[in-house]
Amino acid sequence: MVQSINISGIVNAFRVIRNPSLALPHIIVDDIRNINFGRLKSEKDIQAIAFDKDNCLTAPYVSHIYPPFEEAWRECKQTFGPKNIAIVSNSAGTTDDSNYKDAHTLEHSLQVTVLKHKAKKPAGGEALARHFKPILPQQVAFVGDRILTDVLFGNLNGNLTIWTRQVVTEKGDNKMALWLRRMEHRLISYLQERGVQPPPHLSNKI
Repeated sequence: MVQSINISGIVNAFRVIRNPSLALPHIIVDDIRNINFGRLKSEKDIQAIAFDKDNCLTAPYVSHIYPPFEEAWRECKQTFGPKNIAIVSNSAGTTDDSNYKDAHTLEHSLQVTVLKHKAKKPAGGEALARHFKPILPQQVAFVGDRILTDVLFGNLNGNLTIWTRQVVTEKGDNKMALWLRRMEHRLISYLQERGVQPPPHLSNKI
């Protein structure tokens, strides 16, 4: 699948200039194997969780879970239940996905819902909020490998944001994504060195 230009990503990136904290995740891990799903639920009152797909759960444009992540993925589904887990991709489930073919393939493979949405991340948070309703946005964790799409998306919508900083593979990823990801890593280092903190989240008060 060829992704169309993400205008939302370009426009919303300027919000980070005005409010740099929007780029900072609440939790940083290497990959999903480092997420304590049980603690998210029991100690931080997270009742639902959403994930980016490419380089977070799967290799780019692949529909099955990255094999080393299988145990962590099972633990996630056991902790939250499949109905409280969603995939929010900027490819599968978007208008780039003809007849949602890729979304349906991914749903069959991962056994969770792939959100169908028109606006690409970091826009479109209302679609995820509707999907998980009556669970509140602050009770939702959002996990992804990209700062200016995934982390920004979650922070704009009041989610607990988790950044997976190590990608599955750069093989097969598009060149723009490769360049942006490397720039995002430098951005995080720059902000951390200057003491910028992520936006407040209710889980930090529990």
